[in-house]
Amino acid sequence: MTDATEQTQSQQPNVPVLGGLVPGLTVDGAVKAAEFYKRAFGAEQAFLFPPDEQGRTMHIHLYINGSSLMLGDAYPEHGHALEKPQAFTLQLFVDDLDAWWKRAVEAGAEVVMPIDVMFWGDRWGQLRDPFGVTWGMSASVKK
Repeated sequence: MTDATEQTQSQQPNVPVLGGLVPGLTVDGAVKAAEFYKRAFGAEQAFLFPPDEQGRTMHIHLYINGSSLMLGDAYPEHGHALEKPQAFTLQLFVDDLDAWWKRAVEAGAEVVMPIDVMFWGDRWGQLRDPFGVTWGMSASVKK
């Protein structure tokens, strides 16, 4: 480890992790993804490890709707290749589904499955972000 890396790591703030299970996504363009998640899902940036000379970062910590989400770029030269997202969906449980949905779609999320009342009783829909990640959004139907 270089002196600059050690110094940068020692200056990292102690940012609390929210939630018991925290997804860590490797995407192509983590800084751009974080900016998109701010616009689409109201994400707040808790921490950003400074990008390298190629614009890649190993770590971004976001807060979305009371939970943490970790992002980073691929580093194939260090054994962390970029893989296409497979068979998972990040699920957001929200109070005002229509407002959250509208903001995400206006930011550029693609509708995969429109909002509908599902067999389990919630209103639910699914989106895909420009980085290939699918997001389910759900709100309980008031009875």
